[in-house]
Amino acid sequence: MTTMNVGFVLFPNLTQLDFTGPLQVLARLPGAEIHIAAKSTAPVPTDCPLALVPTTRFADCPPLDLICVPGGLGVAEAVGDAETVDFIRTQGERARWVTSVCTGAFLLGAAGLLDGRRATTHWGYTGLLPLVGATHEAGRVVHDGNVTTAGGVTSGIDFALRLVAEIAGEEVAQSIQLTIEYDPAPPYQSGHPSQAPDAVMAKVGPNFEASSARMREALAAA
Repeated sequence: MTTMNVGFVLFPNLTQLDFTGPLQVLARLPGAEIHIAAKSTAPVPTDCPLALVPTTRFADCPPLDLICVPGGLGVAEAVGDAETVDFIRTQGERARWVTSVCTGAFLLGAAGLLDGRRATTHWGYTGLLPLVGATHEAGRVVHDGNVTTAGGVTSGIDFALRLVAEIAGEEVAQSIQLTIEYDPAPPYQSGHPSQAPDAVMAKVGPNFEASSARMREALAAA
């Protein structure tokens, strides 16, 4: 397999697992050359006590075959950052695979890459997808043409394995899955509103109502 440029976009206060989950998978894709791009090469803070170090600046990043945009609370600010959105637009328009995890979908949307597409995002924000030209489709991973969007946080691993299967075949994807021992057996069936107990939803839901309202305002201002 020839070299494939796989790029991840970093911005302040992203959710690190949105990035590191797919990274662990796609870094094992045969022929993949990974580029971790940000406005500068300074460490980028995440939404937990972990900073990430880019490997390249936006200005120096080569053309990407695959671009992946993570999400997180920082998306509300990033959608208004012209340099970040322009980089995603420029790279996404020529990339063969355009992808996002969680609320990273709204950065794809701000770059005009979700117009007329079916897409998904974290369950707390699905109602906002029409604001960026997309139609919400229920699913942990949604494919529409060359655009793949994943739901919240942990779904990034699922999306990456499916993409590896599309690019390099199911045996390669299964080999990577075995290598990282991705054999999920969650202790509770509360990972989605369709399964979570009412008391848990009553506790968690209001948090996303507030952050969804902030995202709506940010998209309107972008």
